[in-house]
Amino acid sequence: MGRLLSIDYGRKRCGIAVTDVLQIVATGLTTVATHTLVDFVKNYVEKEEVDRIVVGLPTTMRGEQSESMKYIVPGINRLRKVLPEMDIVFFDERFTSVLAHKSMLESGMKKSGRRDKAVVDEISATIILNDYLQSKLYNN
Repeated sequence: MGRLLSIDYGRKRCGIAVTDVLQIVATGLTTVATHTLVDFVKNYVEKEEVDRIVVGLPTTMRGEQSESMKYIVPGINRLRKVLPEMDIVFFDERFTSVLAHKSMLESGMKKSGRRDKAVVDEISATIILNDYLQSKLYNN
């Protein structure tokens, strides 16, 4: 069994989170510049066994895909081209940024740390992956 990897895809940077090999716990891994995402993920999956990549799907309050899909889809298609055998799925990411800020507050993180958008992106990727894990638990 391999890890699951999640991506909170953004125009400037992408938050990355991974599970343990048993796919029980998701933890933040890093944040990378969007233009380096494909190389980063390719290098990571060469070193670690990854079963699936979960990409945050930004939706509106009505549940429709948001405008940001215009730049996410081409980016993920580049990743699919480089990793054609990899299972890459989208998963609803509504409110992950809000939840990331809330968890930062609750953890006692200082204001300067909460302003760091890279930290928010990494935490958002972790929330996406944890939500994905929970959905698999309840749908099996």
